Amino acid sequence: MANKRMPWNQYFMLQSVLLSMRSTCPRLFVGALVIRNRRIIAGGYNGSVAHEDHCIDVGCLMRDGHCLRTIHAEMNALTQCAKFGVQTEGAEIYVTHFPCLQCTKLIIQAGISKIHYQKDYHNDPYALKLIEKSGIELDQVNLSVDDAHTLVNFLENEQATE
Repeated sequence: MANKRMPWNQYFMLQSVLLSMRSTCPRLFVGALVIRNRRIIAGGYNGSVAHEDHCIDVGCLMRDGHCLRTIHAEMNALTQCAKFGVQTEGAEIYVTHFPCLQCTKLIIQAGISKIHYQKDYHNDPYALKLIEKSGIELDQVNLSVDDAHTLVNFLENEQATE
């Protein structure tokens, strides 16, 4: 019996979940993956600005209900593209949580053509309006327990063959 290959959406979303495990702000673990032509061009997770203390080490720096120390996963992934000169026009982004308003604006300005997200998270009505006006496609990707089991079984089989 041949193994069934994991669909692209689940594959990329699971990679976003894996990225989220590197998050350094305990308020929310978010991962983002930018892809173009089914190739990963950047990844990010929410965490501190370079050379700043991490929330997991010194606590969150809160103002008006937001952690000032944290750069969102989408921002980290897109600024990584800018830093290394990688084009984002027409790319897609996979995010574990629906993007906030500021990340939505950045995604639009970066020329992202499709947002794939796993979980609803304070979906801002204005962000939804901006996404619709910009023509960006929205796709909620559902990960099932079977997707996680497929990954675990694959890893276990790989270890068994070593």
